[in-house]
Amino acid sequence: MKGAALINSIHINNFSSIPMYMQLADGVIEAVKNNIVKVRDPLPSINELSMQLRVSRDTVEKGYNFLKKQEVIKANPGKGYFILKGEMDRKRIAIFLNKLSVHKKIVYDSFAQTLGNEASLDLFVYNSDISHLRNLLKNLSKSYDRYVIFPHFKEGRDQAQDVLSLIPSEKIVLLGKTVEGLQGKFAVIYENYEKDIYEALERIREPLSKYKTLKLIFPDKSDYPKAIIKGFYKFCQEYAFDHILVDNLDKESIKKEVCYINLAEDDLVLLLDKIIVKGYQIGQDIGVISYNETPLKKYMLDGITTISADFELMGKYAAQCILENSREHMEVPFYTNLRSSV
Repeated sequence: MKGAALINSIHINNFSSIPMYMQLADGVIEAVKNNIVKVRDPLPSINELSMQLRVSRDTVEKGYNFLKKQEVIKANPGKGYFILKGEMDRKRIAIFLNKLSVHKKIVYDSFAQTLGNEASLDLFVYNSDISHLRNLLKNLSKSYDRYVIFPHFKEGRDQAQDVLSLIPSEKIVLLGKTVEGLQGKFAVIYENYEKDIYEALERIREPLSKYKTLKLIFPDKSDYPKAIIKGFYKFCQEYAFDHILVDNLDKESIKKEVCYINLAEDDLVLLLDKIIVKGYQIGQDIGVISYNETPLKKYMLDGITTISADFELMGKYAAQCILENSREHMEVPFYTNLRSSV
């Protein structure tokens, strides 16, 4: 009976980014944590589990070998495998991305690498839709030790406090920003959006001085923090730059002596297309600054100037909070990478 219950607790998703052997191992660990199996209980044979889960013998063997290294199970020659310990040190982490992007992948990869084998990760994407996030949280198939969340929403920001209150505050790690009004002690790895853009532009004030106007492309109904606009306005007003907020790039007429600060990756492609069609020289006639550094921007059109948080460090800080059971609020460094587009 316990063998059947264990098999039922292991869920293999062929479309998951998590290797199948790790999904199998996580299922066994979950069964131990939920007292489905206990110390000294036997495990199904490799052949039996392979047949029941419809995975290869190699997958099962690799999963069992991983569990052996973690000292969760032990092999008894001639008798098979059995549960060795009932308390699990490996943490279960759920990470919620508001959207998929290159820089979110940088955060995720750094986070996963820092955690190593200390945790298992389940990844969810809620498309900056707070209702979708609420439904995900309410319908999770298992509990987690920590919930790592990018709290960026296109609409319904006033509901964020109530939605995140579905999670015990001590289990929360917020990335990018905090959520106003959220009660309790929780970790936050944050960007200081207003200060960051102000200081980033201040560092390149001299090359910016050849442009008459600075324009911030801030899409209408986007999930970007409004504090970015405040920092942009503050810089332009203090240093006497003409400045305009562009909420719809499709309708924008491109003219010389303007430097554009672009937030969305899709808008960057459209902006460059518009400039090239006009025949303008980027970095001379028109300036381009892109928010969020990615490896490709170093090489696009001889280099696109970026202003960006250190996303690798963001992932590392988040992992350290979990490993150290910390609830610190930590600010991520923000850099300016000056290239030929300005």
